[in-house]
Amino acid sequence: MMELMTDIFGQFDREWALLTAGDSRDFNMMTISWGGLGTIWGKPVATVYVRTTRHTHEYLDREDFFTISFYPDEYKELLGTLGRKSGRDMDKIHDSGLKVKPLSKSVTFEEAKMTLVCRKLFRQPLDPARITDEKVRAFYEGDALHDMYIGEVVEILRK
Repeated sequence: MMELMTDIFGQFDREWALLTAGDSRDFNMMTISWGGLGTIWGKPVATVYVRTTRHTHEYLDREDFFTISFYPDEYKELLGTLGRKSGRDMDKIHDSGLKVKPLSKSVTFEEAKMTLVCRKLFRQPLDPARITDEKVRAFYEGDALHDMYIGEVVEILRK
């Protein structure tokens, strides 16, 4: 049985994470600060949100697995850079200095203090017309929409 004790509301918002999809030969990662942990369909799950314009979005659509990895505080500045820069425009691995840790179904990094290995269960576009809060809806004016991905947490790797 997997067990995860964490500040469920702060895990993504304050710590941030790298969302990675692909395999050791071809993958992309991006920093995320939106996400959730819980249960649905009798499974432990992680939910992430990715703008349709992000390079990682292509990988998430293509792959069956993805990882969400969390890092010590000293990586916060690097995570900020990896969130602002696209894998289309830079070599994130080379430029970041992170050491790739191949997994059987995806990729994580040696520096991660915790990695959630997720099997994709569901993808759905967020529909701004269904957002009931006008301030939240304004978040999408002139910008790309997010897709929501739900993944079953099949493994938790800890340092």
